[in-house]
Amino acid sequence: MTVLRSRILVGGLATAAFVGVAGAASAAPQGFVKPPRPNEVRPALPAGQNNPAIADGVAVGGRVATYTASGLGPKEVDPSAPPGSPERYSEYPAPPPGVTITEAQSLNVLKQITANLRAQGLTLRDVISMRAYLANAPGAAAADFAGWNRAYRQYFANTDLSTGAPVNVPLGTAPPAPPMYVNPARPSRVTLEIENLPVSGWLVEVEVVAAFR
Repeated sequence: MTVLRSRILVGGLATAAFVGVAGAASAAPQGFVKPPRPNEVRPALPAGQNNPAIADGVAVGGRVATYTASGLGPKEVDPSAPPGSPERYSEYPAPPPGVTITEAQSLNVLKQITANLRAQGLTLRDVISMRAYLANAPGAAAADFAGWNRAYRQYFANTDLSTGAPVNVPLGTAPPAPPMYVNPARPSRVTLEIENLPVSGWLVEVEVVAAFR
């Protein structure tokens, strides 16, 4: 059971998830916005941006079936690291330059989400909503939102909306390079800093909702 801190940080690239409620999309008319068609999934994207990280919200028609994944944390990948340490769940035992422990764990989590969705016949492109929980790395005063966002861009929101072309993204402090998984999906998203997570050593836990379409 995750425990929320009294201070919930939702800022920067984070936003609340409003599934089933249409927002102000760049192509939407002023004033009244029609509800989605029964089989429609319609993200409300920020106006005037070719590469937004997330949607303002996602409208879902009444006949769209969805799948909600339980919160997933990183898989243990480095048994040589001390039990209960964040390094035990790091995607990189020897991380590339500038890759933070939260960033490495986030990449690990996104791989677990990929496998979870694949078992249901879904992909990361089908994700419409996401909730991410971040805990502070040892000795850090705050959660590493920047590291999480870099990892997120490796798997989500890494195409130009006007051309469809992949957009280079950074890993750690390395120059931007092609993403690990090209994905135009921009789910609605909220990111929360919390006191702790259910497994000792976890710094990241993520739950997603995906649509069958």
